[in-house]
Amino acid sequence: MAFALSPLPYPDTALAPAISAETLSFHHGKHHQTYVDKMNAAIDGTPHADASLEAIIAASRGSNQGLFNNAAQSWNHAFYWHSMAPATTAPSADLVAKIDAAFGSVDALKQQLKDRGLGHFASGWVWLAEKDGKLSIEETHDADTLADSDFNPLLVLDVWEHAYYLDHQNKRPAYLDAVVETKLNWAFASENLARGQVWTYA
Repeated sequence: MAFALSPLPYPDTALAPAISAETLSFHHGKHHQTYVDKMNAAIDGTPHADASLEAIIAASRGSNQGLFNNAAQSWNHAFYWHSMAPATTAPSADLVAKIDAAFGSVDALKQQLKDRGLGHFASGWVWLAEKDGKLSIEETHDADTLADSDFNPLLVLDVWEHAYYLDHQNKRPAYLDAVVETKLNWAFASENLARGQVWTYA
């Protein structure tokens, strides 16, 4: 089966001014669409054609880098859209307790997310993740993903330059500050924590 582009969970104007409609138009409608299209072309007529996206990612890791890159980026971007909301939401009591245990406070976690995003060299992703009941911040480079890892990802920040360049030029700190402080979807993170397993692409 062919995969469809995962739709945005909000209008393309909903994240402004942190992320403009123009950026979402290019990032979702062109970058994300291209990853999905290339993945669909790569799996057409193969045993992967009827597999889930998560299974394709796991099967292609280390064996088919081109397929892995496009499948992982299809998943990462869909997860990223859900990691944000038009207005930042509230974390559940369980998530707050785990954040306090791991980072001291929600504000301390926000600062660490921004610091890790700023310090991440070149392209990649900064994740809030859970493993064995404990939270941590994880980084993956380029197209790498936590979709097939031992971690349960809760939220992700995209630090590829195309995620912010139209709005903030080379000022990654301004992008990170705007998203972390005003757009993070803590309700989505809380749902992922409560589910206790990796979110699935739909």
